Amino acid sequence: MADRVQAVKWERPSTGGTETDTVPTEIDTNEDSLDARGLYIQNDTSADDTVLVSRDSSNNMTFKDGVVSGVKTLTELVAGSGGLTEGAHKILRQLIHFIDDGPAEGFASGAYREMAGTVFPTSIIWWESSSKSKKIVEKNITWTGVNPTTIEWKVYDTDGTTVLATVSDSISYSGVFETNRTRTIT
Repeated sequence: MADRVQAVKWERPSTGGTETDTVPTEIDTNEDSLDARGLYIQNDTSADDTVLVSRDSSNNMTFKDGVVSGVKTLTELVAGSGGLTEGAHKILRQLIHFIDDGPAEGFASGAYREMAGTVFPTSIIWWESSSKSKKIVEKNITWTGVNPTTIEWKVYDTDGTTVLATVSDSISYSGVFETNRTRTIT
């Protein structure tokens, strides 16, 4: 266990104190507050500036650590999911935002849907526009008779070509009734 120590103080009325200390003295943990630009929190083996709690010029309490990139304000952290706002969540390119029928809130109007196949569609692609230059999400279906036996979803990055995630269902049937489904997520 690490040693617990107390900071010493040099109190003066000119800097917000109520007494004048002539020598550094031990702080009173029930009365005194530290006055500092920030607090660096160390691990067992370092003395670095990786983890910092501080305040910015707009009076936001800020946090920096070695895992999350950048500095986050307390407001961002309490907004949910590490600072993910409702607006940012709406535009995430995650499949949950597209299943079952394409893009909606958070995406620009004008998305264009293209289907291949007849009564049994084999491909459904949502594009950013009718120019079909950037894919948003794609659904591919493999049929055995009247039963879809594989359904694969792909979601694309904003470049329209990089696949961010794929979800593939392999479906088994008894006659025309689904009996089980195995999902693979990559």
